Amino acid sequence: MNTNILVIGGTGKTGSRVAQRLQQLGHNIRIGSRSATPAFDWEKPETWATVMEGIEKMYITFQPDLAVPGALEAIEALTKQAQKSSVKKMVLLSGKGEREAELCEQVVINSGIDYTIVRASWFNQNFSESFLLEPLQAGLVALPQPDAEVPYVDTKDIADVAVAALLHDKHNGEIYELTGTRTLTFKEVVTEIATATKRDITFISVTLEAYTQVMQQQEVPADVIWLINYLFTEVLGDERNSEITNDIEKVLGRKPKDFSLYVTETAATGIWNTMPSIEN
Repeated sequence: MNTNILVIGGTGKTGSRVAQRLQQLGHNIRIGSRSATPAFDWEKPETWATVMEGIEKMYITFQPDLAVPGALEAIEALTKQAQKSSVKKMVLLSGKGEREAELCEQVVINSGIDYTIVRASWFNQNFSESFLLEPLQAGLVALPQPDAEVPYVDTKDIADVAVAALLHDKHNGEIYELTGTRTLTFKEVVTEIATATKRDITFISVTLEAYTQVMQQQEVPADVIWLINYLFTEVLGDERNSEITNDIEKVLGRKPKDFSLYVTETAATGIWNTMPSIEN
């Protein structure tokens, strides 16, 4: 049977893929974004009831991350509206190893609504669809925590897990931690991408203070700067976050996409060989 599903963040890295997959399966999808009709805006909770009208299930992503200040209050308000709107299932995208995000998870878990929590490691697509794309295009990647080992996970795998969780009751009440098949340092990532693109791309280690200063000079939003600081200290600084899980295989019956395959496929698009745009 077709299901009415709201995808909050339906134009983002995971949400767009979740929405596309659900549409391919014939479900009725409502995109939760400020550009959609009806519009969904995290800053305007008075719009939420209209967006949730007739919705049976929800996929929830919060920008920029559940760990940032203000996210807990937003998820509390969203969950209350979901209860009022008789939503039957919520799938929440969370971050692996983010203690602050786990407070948001508890709100959903204790809501009385069926749920699945999807905790994801850092995305592969951070290097092609996010803040690390332009440094790679420019040929110079400068980051803190050079020795941090990260089991990067592909957003397509995250989306497939989220879709399974939305459509099948056997995933109700589960918390899944999603990782790739191996860990890589930033230098190893840059080396793989440089090899695949046949380019010289340099990686250098910088202090978090210096990195923060550059972000401030570039007028990066304050909540994003807070999040980057949090990720590089609390998340990447914790060795437990280098642990590899088999939850993707448990849910999907197949192994996650390896980082090298992601690199090969992305390099073929030419995006890493395009020079970043320069704004006047």
